[in-house]
Amino acid sequence: MGDRQPRLIGHWPLNTDMPSKTQIPQTLLDDIHAHVEAAYPEESAGLLLGRTDNGLRVITAIMTLPNAREKSARHNRYLITSRDMLHGEREAMKRGLDIIGVFHSHPDHPNHPSAFDREWAMPWFSYLITSVQNGRAAGTRSWRLTDDRSKFEEEELQVETNKRNEMRR
Repeated sequence: MGDRQPRLIGHWPLNTDMPSKTQIPQTLLDDIHAHVEAAYPEESAGLLLGRTDNGLRVITAIMTLPNAREKSARHNRYLITSRDMLHGEREAMKRGLDIIGVFHSHPDHPNHPSAFDREWAMPWFSYLITSVQNGRAAGTRSWRLTDDRSKFEEEELQVETNKRNEMRR
């Protein structure tokens, strides 16, 4: 399966060979947009499942998750619990996939990472951030945190048509 990363529950290795492209089927991007629009004006999030092959990240499934952050902070913060991550890892393992990233929304803000995002991000993951303006998805971009955690670098996001997803939740 290409240059697949080892699976260690609760730990993702640093990867200095950062892929510069992430691929997602249009159907899954539509599902992400529906999820973030339904959560508006709160932030929402989920997991990206798939594979890394020859430097290309291929998203083949998503797991939509509830925002576990306290209600008063959900307008500009999300929280994925350790239980959600464990469930995601187990689901990915059953399907022969890996958790390769996280998606989340920025209600009425741009789709680029915040300082808070950088503080909590993991370098190996891709982060798809969707700007939601007045309740409508207004654009999605993909980002990776550098290994030294100093900044995010934008990844090319390639949206594929006519690809069926393996799992929607």
